[in-house]
Amino acid sequence: MENIYRMELPVPFATETVNVYLVKGEKLILIDTGTKTEETRKALNHQLRELGYTLSDIDTVIITHHHADHCGLLDDFDEDVEVVGHPWNEPWITKSPDFIQRYERFYENLAPQLGIPEVFLKKGPSMTRTLIYSCNRSLTHAVREGDFIRALPEFQVIETPGHASTHIALYRERDGLLIGGDILLDRISSNPLLEPPYYGEERARPLLQYNESLRRLAQMPISRILTGHGKDVTNVKELVGERLRKQEKRAGIVLEMLKEKPMTPYEVCVKLFPILYDKQLALTISETVGQLDFLEYNQQVIIDSSSTQWTYYAK
Repeated sequence: MENIYRMELPVPFATETVNVYLVKGEKLILIDTGTKTEETRKALNHQLRELGYTLSDIDTVIITHHHADHCGLLDDFDEDVEVVGHPWNEPWITKSPDFIQRYERFYENLAPQLGIPEVFLKKGPSMTRTLIYSCNRSLTHAVREGDFIRALPEFQVIETPGHASTHIALYRERDGLLIGGDILLDRISSNPLLEPPYYGEERARPLLQYNESLRRLAQMPISRILTGHGKDVTNVKELVGERLRKQEKRAGIVLEMLKEKPMTPYEVCVKLFPILYDKQLALTISETVGQLDFLEYNQQVIIDSSSTQWTYYAK
């Protein structure tokens, strides 16, 4: 890709690596950063040197979303560097105490409804724990749907929520290139993760958002996606179709479980992920709630919310 260079950096998460992109134009731009770890830092500096640059040469950093593997090293950049992203990144990347408290309260209030045992609550939400790998820095410029970034004038911002409410991708119309973050990966599905509401009291339905973002990609003339993990994606419509079918199949499995007997979301989670749920509850409960949201949206389940623990019934 002309003037766009992928750098693969190690991260302390299950994905093991993250892709960040250096874009050479009138200015030098980095898209995503990797985690705030010494191993990631060394790899980024080494790969920049191989391209003939240092961190101090970078003028603008764009973050596709707030997860630590995509923004954690922001603190390493000069104070005058532009930091660009969706406005909802701000409380995450600044580690706003008020927001973190609200995030923790959100899970504390949601957990009993989901039927999660109290022993799991003492561990705290996993996303809060991953903030040790993140930054403490503000955006200098916030962008929303349809915006163009001054340092990257050919690329238009598209909002692609689902994996994260803060998620954006960058689309170049002339050749159909998309710098996609984690919206569509070549080998794994991106987890639609539960998040507290940013405004109002109603939580987002991340799996429904994610499905809508995928369907949007399938309708666009995208030639190639530069992904946040793994290889480039060129078969966008085919892969989107595969991912949506896989998700509907999993929702069908959940529906069959509920036909056998009504269950709380936690009970569904344990049955759906009998090995993983104990060690990765935040990820697996997010996936489970996503499937239940999907079934509710399609009017295939009824929710009894009359008691503290919500129970789902198949129609």
